[in-house]
Amino acid sequence: MTDEQLTRYARHIVLKEIGGGGQARLLASTVAIVGAGGIGSPAIQYLAAAGVGRLIVIDDDRVDCSNLQRQTIFGTAEIGVLKADAARDWVARLDLQIAVEPVSRRIDADNGAELLAKADVILDGCDSFTTRLVVADLALALRIPLISAAVGQFEGQLAVYRGWEADKPCYRCFVGADPARGDGSCAEDGVLGPTTGIMGSLAALEVLRALVPFGDDSAGKLLLADALSLRFRTLTLPKDPGCPACATRP
Repeated sequence: MTDEQLTRYARHIVLKEIGGGGQARLLASTVAIVGAGGIGSPAIQYLAAAGVGRLIVIDDDRVDCSNLQRQTIFGTAEIGVLKADAARDWVARLDLQIAVEPVSRRIDADNGAELLAKADVILDGCDSFTTRLVVADLALALRIPLISAAVGQFEGQLAVYRGWEADKPCYRCFVGADPARGDGSCAEDGVLGPTTGIMGSLAALEVLRALVPFGDDSAGKLLLADALSLRFRTLTLPKDPGCPACATRP
């Protein structure tokens, strides 16, 4: 690391769980972020600040005025700009040494493997259930840890999936296989801005844990956050022995 990097990441380096070796690992890592909205915005901020060397930001949407209540990397000047490009510009203002690959197209089963294959970890914070299933299936097939976060109104959930491991669930162990499920929307249901910040920050924390393991392993657990009662609960998320996605996978 350079002298500037040693200074920038000094608070990480003094942590015995991270240290110089862990910080060097972060700098050499690639994280794919699906969705640069309410969850993706704070996650991008903290992952870039933490020194994750390369971020692949996948989002085909443009910044809208209604996003600014919770999507913290955008300002009024970015209205109408592609979110992936605006995310790249935000990171550049923070640290030019962090590489950002903006992908302004929707990820699907046809292009997903190409977009995600180089990632060490995938963070999914998109607002489409269909897209979540595609990303989850790709993460399982590619054997890349998946951090999945979601919010709605005053609630949030977060989980880590490594379904190729014998005792760890995949995303379909949790949600099943119903792609016809309706997608809720912030426009219809509303969402409290700081709730997205909380879940996006927790998702970034889990990405860092996946890259440089520290503390307890979060895979196989589901974190539920309730901002109305200021309550957090952690549930065990078992592997489904009948899961069509991971139960028969060698």
